[in-house]
Amino acid sequence: MTPWVPTEDEEAEEIALRRLYGEWDALDPAGVVDFMAGYPGEWWIVGGWAIEAYTGIPRRHEDIDLVIWRRDLPLMRELVGDRHHVWSAGSGTIRPLNDDWPEPHEQAGQVWLRDHAVAPWFLDCILSEDVDGQWLSRRDPEHVAPLADVTWVADDGIRYMLPEVVLHHKARLLRPKDTADLVTTWPLLSREAREWLRGAVRKERADHPWLDDPMGT
Repeated sequence: MTPWVPTEDEEAEEIALRRLYGEWDALDPAGVVDFMAGYPGEWWIVGGWAIEAYTGIPRRHEDIDLVIWRRDLPLMRELVGDRHHVWSAGSGTIRPLNDDWPEPHEQAGQVWLRDHAVAPWFLDCILSEDVDGQWLSRRDPEHVAPLADVTWVADDGIRYMLPEVVLHHKARLLRPKDTADLVTTWPLLSREAREWLRGAVRKERADHPWLDDPMGT
């Protein structure tokens, strides 16, 4: 399997984002385990690292996407304490999360962490909504499920989002790396997972390119 190689446009976009917001030196999953030691709430990993964990095929990573419940953000702030700076991020806006601004800004769907103003960001922490304690999809408001039904636990004890759910999230973006993740993962999915992913993508966009290749096969 040929690994995903960023296109010139993707490289340019990454450079532009780093020039605007600063450099990244993201943790890997093992680093997240160390960082989250002592955290009393639930957490899991999504995105490219979840795809790699499922397929066993290495891929390039710009960052790592850790997820916690939005309701548990105070627990994360307690864990971090004054060791790191926490910023709320979303819709092109970042703002410190501190005593002056104790809540994320209205468009914030995640928080970023770094040591100080000239240090690289090392963690992107996504804030997941819930409905009566159950996971709520960002892509489909009708998709509500127990966390255990949309995640799996690897041999190393790390909880990851199921690959078909990760791919559903990626389908809207349609970046080359997302299609590469689909091509890598599709042969390894169960028939039930394939059928669910087809249906979820079709529900959102009936003419989605993924429905023809490779999901149409």
